[in-house]
Amino acid sequence: MDKMFMKVDEVMEALDVSESYAYKLIRKLNRELAKTGCVTIAGRIDRKFFYEHFYGTQAYERRD
Repeated sequence: MDKMFMKVDEVMEALDVSESYAYKLIRKLNRELAKTGCVTIAGRIDRKFFYEHFYGTQAYERRD
């Protein structure tokens, strides 16, 4: 079973971005989640929300 939250290294790999930019995206997405009343964790992003935000309504996860 996959973990519920993604860490910065997973965001970096999924989007091929730098660490600082990945943290910036995580903060932005967490602000969006907080507005809906969700509890967020600094430096982590909900995996399902991340994939829905970047890849549409289907929760997509790359399989290696």
